[in-house]
Amino acid sequence: MPFLTNRKTQPTYDVIVVGSGAAGGQTAYTLTMAGAKVLMVEAGRNYDPVKETPMFQTDAQAPLRAAGTPDKDLGFYDSTVDGGWNVPGEPFTNASSDPKRQFTWWRARMLGGRTNHWGRISLRNGPYDFKGYSRDGLGFDWPISYDDVAPYYDKVEMLVGIYGNNDGLENTPNSSPGVLLPPPAMRAGELLARQRAKGLGIPVISAHRAVLSVKQDADNIPAKLHPGNPRAQRILAEAMRSRAACFWATDCGRGCSIKANYQSPTVHLPPALATGNLDILTDAMVREVTLDENGKATGIVYVDRFTGEERRVSARVVVLAASSCETVRILLNSKSPRFPNGVANSSGTVGKYIMDTVATSLSGQIPALENLPPTHDDGAGGIHVYVPWWLYGEQHAGKLDFARGYHLEFSTGRRMPNLGTASGLEWLTGGSFGRAFKEDARRYYGSFISFGGRGDMVPNEDCFCELDPTVKDKWGIPVLRFHWKWSDQELRQVAHQQKSIAAIIESMGGKVRTPPAADPSTVIRPGGNVKHEVGGARMGSDPKKSVTNAFGQTWDVKNLFLTDAAPFCSNADKNPTLTIMALAWRASDYLLEELRRGNL
Repeated sequence: MPFLTNRKTQPTYDVIVVGSGAAGGQTAYTLTMAGAKVLMVEAGRNYDPVKETPMFQTDAQAPLRAAGTPDKDLGFYDSTVDGGWNVPGEPFTNASSDPKRQFTWWRARMLGGRTNHWGRISLRNGPYDFKGYSRDGLGFDWPISYDDVAPYYDKVEMLVGIYGNNDGLENTPNSSPGVLLPPPAMRAGELLARQRAKGLGIPVISAHRAVLSVKQDADNIPAKLHPGNPRAQRILAEAMRSRAACFWATDCGRGCSIKANYQSPTVHLPPALATGNLDILTDAMVREVTLDENGKATGIVYVDRFTGEERRVSARVVVLAASSCETVRILLNSKSPRFPNGVANSSGTVGKYIMDTVATSLSGQIPALENLPPTHDDGAGGIHVYVPWWLYGEQHAGKLDFARGYHLEFSTGRRMPNLGTASGLEWLTGGSFGRAFKEDARRYYGSFISFGGRGDMVPNEDCFCELDPTVKDKWGIPVLRFHWKWSDQELRQVAHQQKSIAAIIESMGGKVRTPPAADPSTVIRPGGNVKHEVGGARMGSDPKKSVTNAFGQTWDVKNLFLTDAAPFCSNADKNPTLTIMALAWRASDYLLEELRRGNL
């Protein structure tokens, strides 16, 4: 059986992959399709979106009308199980008590991790994003360029299915011809935003999202992804044919029982399992990487979540893909006489330079959208369009007081009413009740627009994590302690985000609910709050200053790889998941070749 109990693991594997989300799923897929024997180790429980996703229930059918609760922070229907900001028995700590110095850490303890509830926004890093230091003198350059990753962006986009257009904008790369699926039509509010923002010189374009707007081309894509491997082509073709196109009805954050959106348990893992080369071990908390007397990785130690029993499994290669901060935690806990400060940490940089997306929000009301006739605005379970960064030239010329850009995501339309649909209208109505309240609810429903900025953070020495000297989780594993501080770069960027959002809302003839904040530190979202944390074990060209090489292979232990976002050198304004998968595929190809050559 591919899903294992503790007693059924094999004596050894070619590769152990720790984690089952975007990084772990892509790594396991690439390795198993090429014939490697892989054990995937997941801290959370098994999860099947096909059987467990509540596709058609309304909020009225849920407890508290689907409102968030301490154990379901993002609402009753959010697909995250056994996870959230606070996971029972799995604390983390912050070094500072200052609310502005806090880091919040979201974890999803389930097969597929955060790929089950994410926004599916899949933007490529551009050429500038890999060479930030060369461009503005801040942060670090990656040891790779956009051209190194571009072929893997194409591969991932064809595999998981990404809708969008090629708009040819600066540092917003096009995909190769024929790779992208057609985007869904824009909603009325999005069309109005595009029309009015154009007058401000601000583009509004189709978003790139991991949702099937049409069925995938199962007859041709498999041969492009796996040339010369007919078995892999056959397996992938069958998996692609099992996925339906989106029918524009429910929120992607619930999961997707028809497999229209990308989730690791419905896209990466089924074909990997079909090869017969993948075993999956769930409910297994990895504590450390084990080494032999020569400093070579031999496997991992994990703790059974239910029994507390400690067990070991062995492999020729270990891949950590547990999410950046969890991977850092495993590295730091893997102490030995050779690595007293944690495995692969001879540079002393493990845990350093963690980053998150720079974010703030602002909303408003648009009179032109009042009293519109009912339309089907649910769409593809998320945004259809977004605003890419449009001021690269001005920024590079020094005309702005911050160095890195952002994009804007926004939401509007008459979607499924929820608990807050007609609440908080007092700022518009002065307060109403009875028949007048019902009339106000109908009038204003669908006329609101909300924007969220998503910006590039410059890595700084004040943002890092380490092992807490005293606090441990319920299994006795030391937990992470976070240090965090936004720099003036991010605060000035947030001020610009708020002013730009207000300008767009006002250009639409709308009214901003709350004016841009005078003090951006009061409206910037806390570190980790966007759930885009990256870094902590950055890649580089100098072993004395970095943790891995350009392929995620640790300098200190040649058969230990990191394929999640821990090796990121910067955090572009682009959402990181697509880049995580592209780099994981690239690293896996390199790993396979090194195995073939006998170098691991």
